[in-house]
Parts: sequence; structure tokens; C-alpha cells
Amino acid sequence: MVQAHCSSEHAAAAPAGYKESHEERRMASVVAKKEEEKRRESHKQSLLKEKKRLTINNIARQWDLQHRVTNIAANQDRKNSDSPSLDPCQMDGSTTSAFPEETGSLDSVLTNALQALSVTDTHLVDVDGDTLSLYGSGALESLDRNWSIQTAGMVTTVSFTFIEFDEIVQVLPKLKMKFPNSLHLKFKETNLAMLQQFNALAQLHRVDQLTIDPQGNPVVNFTLWKYYVLFRLSHFNMQKINGTEVTQNDMIMAERLFGILAHVASSELPHYRVISILGDARKKQFRYLQETKGKKHGIVNEENNDSKRFVGENTNRAMLNYTTRDFYNEKLEETKEKKKFCKIYIEDLVKEATEISMKKEALQKLWPQMFIELVRDAVLETRNKNSYMKLCLQQIADQK
Repeated sequence: MVQAHCSSEHAAAAPAGYKESHEERRMASVVAKKEEEKRRESHKQSLLKEKKRLTINNIARQWDLQHRVTNIAANQDRKNSDSPSLDPCQMDGSTTSAFPEETGSLDSVLTNALQALSVTDTHLVDVDGDTLSLYGSGALESLDRNWSIQTAGMVTTVSFTFIEFDEIVQVLPKLKMKFPNSLHLKFKETNLAMLQQFNALAQLHRVDQLTIDPQGNPVVNFTLWKYYVLFRLSHFNMQKINGTEVTQNDMIMAERLFGILAHVASSELPHYRVISILGDARKKQFRYLQETKGKKHGIVNEENNDSKRFVGENTNRAMLNYTTRDFYNEKLEETKEKKKFCKIYIEDLVKEATEISMKKEALQKLWPQMFIELVRDAVLETRNKNSYMKLCLQQIADQK
């Protein structure tokens, strides 16, 4: 009786244990699947990070090779212009490399390496939080995309790396349209070499922070570059430059250092050039003068003296603009064509004027004798009036 009771209890406990074991296996399977998904996602992120790292390294190598090729070509042109003699590496009519372990010129070696690199990724566009990072000149084409409103509004920092600053200048109007909330600009390896290049940033809506990495931007070697930025871009009320807070003393020092520069730049330009550059500013000044017309002179001076001074400062600063090398070369070629046309036109005018002068001198020499002959012929013809009249009538009749 007791044995039968124990067997019945064991039979009742068996399904419960089976259910618990099945539930444990199911939970273990779910956990294993989640861990597998995490591993896959982690592996995917690792692959993306590695691809990003390799792409950036490739862009950096390509950037370096491009500048080395450019420097070699510039040095070669300088050598050719200085001394047209044969290269010392050219012996017995054969060309050998200056480096014994290489064959062919260094220029061709770098060019071949550059072509080999161009097969892989040459640019990268990365959005990380509120930062848009652009690597390589090809990344600038991303500004033509139809960015979502959420992404475009979220981006507040734009970073440019391994891109020529002159190429960046051409897309600044697109940047302020596509990403209106961008307040922080970063430049690294962008070949910022002159203070006047900062003038191009004035066309943006607003810039609160500016970061210029010393790497690849020689302009930071100038002691006063920060003060020039504060002066030229004073209408932005910039808060930080290279992570350092901008103080009121910095603004005052910038005005003292470069205020005269803007005044000289505006005073040296012809009036028509000032109007062409400052169309909008001149319109504002004109509207200001129209609004203040009819007011008493003292009231106008007291109430709006600061406003007029502010407009004048903006006008002077706008004279400090920047022209990219490509645009400058294009204008230079256009100027050369105009000069060539003017030269040919003036030469033709001089030639024509010379011929007229020579003919005039010849006429002055021949005119006395010609006048005597004309008078003599007229006297001989009219000596006999009757015969002269008959001759004239005959000529009239023949003409009819």
C-alpha cells in the first residue's frame, strides 16, 4: 500500500520537472540568440570602424601624395626657369633616378602610387551625433544630397579634413542652406595658409566656434591670426577659437590691430567697385538715410550715432574678401584676353592714324602744284566763252 502511494507521487512529479526543464531550455535559447545578435552587431560595428579607419588612412596617404607631387612639380618648374641646362641626373642621354634603389623619376613613382590609391575609397562622410565629418574633396558632394530634416537640424558641428580650403569655399553657400544650425567649424589638413582666406567665412549665417588644427594649416603659425578672425568675423560674436573663450579684451585688441586695414582697403577702392561689392550694405545705408530724412540733426546724431558707426564698420570689413585660386586664374585669363584684344585694337588704330598722317603729309607737298594746274586748266577752258558754253551743253546732252 505504501509502495503504491510513492509510485503515484513520483508519477505526478515527473511532468512538473519536465515543464521546468523545458522552460529553462527555452530561456537559455532566447539568451543565446540575444548574445549571438550582440556578437553579430559588435562584429558589424568593428568592421565598420575598421573600414572607416582604413578609408581615412587611404585619404590621408592620397592627400600626402598629392602635395608631394605638387611640390615636386613646382620645384621642377622653378629649376627649369632658373637654369635651362640639362638635369645633372641625365648622363649619356639616359635618364636615371636620383635614388639608386628606384627606377624612373620620383614624379612618375608618386603618380603611379596616387593612381593605385584612387581605386579604393577616396572620401568619407560620417555623421556622429551632432557632428558631420567630411574627409576628402569628394565628400563635399554629399552637400547636394536631400538630407532629412531631423539630421540637418541636429548637426551643429561640421568638420573638414584632407580638403583644400578653396574647394570648401565653393560649397559654403550650400552648407548654410543644408545645415542652418551649424555653429562650430573645424578645419584639419585644409591648407589654410593666408589670413585673407578667413574672409570667405563671412558669407555664413553664424559661427560661434572655430577650430583650426595646426596640422596642415600653416596659418596658425601667424601670431595674430586669432585677432584677425575676431576682427573680420566680428558680426558673428564668436564665443570660442580653438577651445579658448573669446573675451572683450580680445575684441578690443582685434579692432586696434586691424581697424586701419579695413579703412585703407575701403578708401583705396573706386566708388563703383565699392557699390558692386557692397550692394546690400549700400541699400541699408540708403534706407537708413531715407528714414532719418526730415528729423532734426541733433536728434539723429544722438539716437543713431552708434547705428551709423556699426554700418560703416560692416562696410569697411566687407572690403576684405577672398578670391580662390581657380577663380583668380579664371579672372586672370579673362584679363589677359581683354588686354590682348585692347592691344590689337590700339595697334590697328595707331596704324590707321599713321597712314592718315602720311597721306596728309603727301597731300601738303603735292597740293601747291595741284592747285596751280587746276587754276591753269580752268583759265584755258574758259578763255573762249562761246566754245566753253557749247562744250558744257554738249556734256549735259550726253548725260541725258
